[in-house]
Amino acid sequence: MDKREKKRSSFSGKIGFVLSAAGASVGLGNIWRFPYLAAKYGGGIFLLVYILLALTFGYAMITAETAIGRMTRKSPVSAYAAFGKTGGFRFGGWINAIIPMLIVPYYSTIGGWVIKYLFEYLCGNTKQLAADGYFTEFISRGISAEICFLLFAAAVLVIIYAGVQNGIERVSKFMMPVLVVLALVIAVYSMTREGALEGIKYFLVPNLENFSWMTVVSAMEQMFYSLSIAMGILITFGSYMKDDVSIEGATRNVEFFDTAIAVMAGLMIIPAVFAFSGGDPEALKAGPSLMFITIPKVLDSMGFGTFMGILFFVLVLFAALTSAIALTESAVATFEDELGWNRSKSTLAIGAIILVLGTLSSLGYGPLGFIKMIGMQFLDFFDFITNSVMMPFAALATCLLVIKAIGTERISQEVEKNGAPFKRKKIFNFMIKYFCPLFAVIILITSVANVLGFISV
Repeated sequence: MDKREKKRSSFSGKIGFVLSAAGASVGLGNIWRFPYLAAKYGGGIFLLVYILLALTFGYAMITAETAIGRMTRKSPVSAYAAFGKTGGFRFGGWINAIIPMLIVPYYSTIGGWVIKYLFEYLCGNTKQLAADGYFTEFISRGISAEICFLLFAAAVLVIIYAGVQNGIERVSKFMMPVLVVLALVIAVYSMTREGALEGIKYFLVPNLENFSWMTVVSAMEQMFYSLSIAMGILITFGSYMKDDVSIEGATRNVEFFDTAIAVMAGLMIIPAVFAFSGGDPEALKAGPSLMFITIPKVLDSMGFGTFMGILFFVLVLFAALTSAIALTESAVATFEDELGWNRSKSTLAIGAIILVLGTLSSLGYGPLGFIKMIGMQFLDFFDFITNSVMMPFAALATCLLVIKAIGTERISQEVEKNGAPFKRKKIFNFMIKYFCPLFAVIILITSVANVLGFISV
């Protein structure tokens, strides 16, 4: 064990790991992406499929990545290399390591939009935010969007600079409970609006008539967003986990947090939009614009709209920060492990990457709008290349690493260390060997084919 490994940071215990990992999982994807996918692909039946996948596919991937991190005490590149020095192993590690470096910049751009909307609600500009064309006008104004992006990115980097326990863990321990309370308050408010009952039924009651193959594929894609799978985050966080913490117990708690927030996100948004639209589920299919165009209109139509807008965007800001912190920490850990840099230097290097790529995303709808990457704006391109191409590849690489190099038995030994339980061992072995690799390939093919226009989903 080298000196750098002896000095490696760690979470204080199970609570620190669970809240930090849950914070990584509960992000913008859960707050706005989950509700519109649920509306588009069947409501209650989508929710049922998602929960089943979280307990199987999600469980297997979280367990594998966390165990790999803890047994190697390394970030993704070195963790993969610990089991083989061939190009294939290092490639798999670098895929996991690069993904956060590409996601954080555009994620910070969206985080900046959240800051802008929160500021406007605090100023009482509820009707202005609900006006047609407001969002498009805002993101097309380069300076305003750029300033908001820089504010969000700076907040993330300050927390990362503070370290694992003093920064990430401390912030997560504060933000996650507040986030849950805010989600409960907003969900209750949404569900008690006139006309909301139909939205509640649509979201919670499974209807087999709404089931399709895309229900499964979309729920599987949401797994990557919701559980922080195949981003290198869980390998990095696993490397900070102490040996006396139960991996299976921590995984179960992360699953619970993620599923609970996903359900609450649906109950925050779907009943309110149903009430606003008179029961038209099409109103929920606005996709990414749901949070910045549809929701402000919904809030403007309600009593206490300004107050609820403040609560909602505080919630979204906390969710965005906890995920961005986790992504950035994974990137910083890679620089520390691979280049031997200290945290300060690594944080500054990641900050420079965020500044350059984030500025491209921030200005991509305004001054740099004339530049396209395979027909996409910078933000859309970075989203596509990471979520639709690299993350399925990373998931497949992790499965192959476990199957071909590590072996499920060594993973079991790590999970069962110090007498910890591994109750879902058979489920893990089946999923990691057969189901997870198969669906990673299906997601990759489906996503790329959709973007290239071969299929429409």
